[in-house]
Amino acid sequence: MGAGRFIAAGIVAGVATALARRKLDEKVAEGALGGADMWTRTNHRGEPISLLEGPAVAVGLVAGAAVGGGTAPGATAFATAAAGGFGLVDDLAEDTSVRTKGLRGHLGALKEGKLTTGGLKVLGISGSALVASAVGTPRTARSAFGHLVDVGLNGALIGGTANLINLFDLRPGRALKAGTAASLPFALAGTGAAGAVLGAAAAAAPGDLGEKDMLGDGGANALGALVGSQIAFNAPRSVRWAALAGVVGLMLASEKVSFSKVIAGNEWLNRVDMLGRRPAADSPAEPVEPAGPAEPAGPAGPAETQDEVSASSAVGVGPTSGVGPISGAGPTSGPVASPGA
Repeated sequence: MGAGRFIAAGIVAGVATALARRKLDEKVAEGALGGADMWTRTNHRGEPISLLEGPAVAVGLVAGAAVGGGTAPGATAFATAAAGGFGLVDDLAEDTSVRTKGLRGHLGALKEGKLTTGGLKVLGISGSALVASAVGTPRTARSAFGHLVDVGLNGALIGGTANLINLFDLRPGRALKAGTAASLPFALAGTGAAGAVLGAAAAAAPGDLGEKDMLGDGGANALGALVGSQIAFNAPRSVRWAALAGVVGLMLASEKVSFSKVIAGNEWLNRVDMLGRRPAADSPAEPVEPAGPAEPAGPAGPAETQDEVSASSAVGVGPTSGVGPISGAGPTSGPVASPGA
């Protein structure tokens, strides 16, 4: 039964991702959904790259999660859809003239009473993760307090993993590889959610690795939420605590350390990272550290990299204060660099 669900979820997720992408391409070509400019960014090679991979992957993941069954299919699908939706808002409506970078930047803006699109994503994904956890966490604890701890643990794991996978979306295929690697133990067990991850990743990989598409926040957050959900609703409590510790540790490290630099400095990690990608020789030399956003006026500077885009779109669960007007009411303007080689 488990193997059947795994296979069915993988097929549904892959087919749904491909069909959703085709439909989105048709609509955008007709000038709907804001037209091509809304969904196009420019990468470090000076080539156009599409954001449509993100919503297509999110659709595939939600469909696969719903079909895959398992412990909490409804809660898993809800968390995945919500993360994808809030991520997409940040992709399309972010005000690039007011740049808040990283989880610290978003929480700092919230503390000052400013609600940016990134801050909205923090609140939205955190809240939806807790709702999904409350609905999907089985009552296995001996006390009501123990159950509440389980709900909080699972909610933090779902929200934190949604953020973490997004932080890996710095180079072509990296987030897809990270999500796939995290899902392999569950794939061996025949978990439906793992089948959904592998199916959607397989459908999206050619365009992502070929630098024609990018997940963006919408796709990466959805992928992370599904990865977190499969851990939250299928792993023993001890494994969940260990996973949460790892997620939090990596999130904190990302505020100080460049993941790209660490990966490039490790032979084996770099080999995996480059697997299936276009050779670096195809592009100009790439800076080790992320470049800052280009200013509309003043001396010319280096183009913004995907490191900045992802770092400015972090999601976490944490205390907030009052909020004010949303910053970034319209579509992102100007080119935004995508993952490089």
